Amino acid sequence: MSSQALEEKCHMRVRLDRSKCAGHAQCFAVDADLFPIDDDGYSILEAREVAPGDEEVTRAGVAACPELALILEED
Repeated sequence: MSSQALEEKCHMRVRLDRSKCAGHAQCFAVDADLFPIDDDGYSILEAREVAPGDEEVTRAGVAACPELALILEED
């Protein structure tokens, strides 16, 4: 099975631990649409399912957070 087929079968969710966000906006720098921020640079991400095709950029945004405030859940 190809890696693309595996990603399509995998359910992925991303969520924010607001208590850890320090407003670095590194996730926003990866993708402003997927990782919205407020006027002070703090993430306002609501927990959501990751859309098919957004897996790679979501992983990059999560990895960019120096405070580990973004949590990626896969099954």
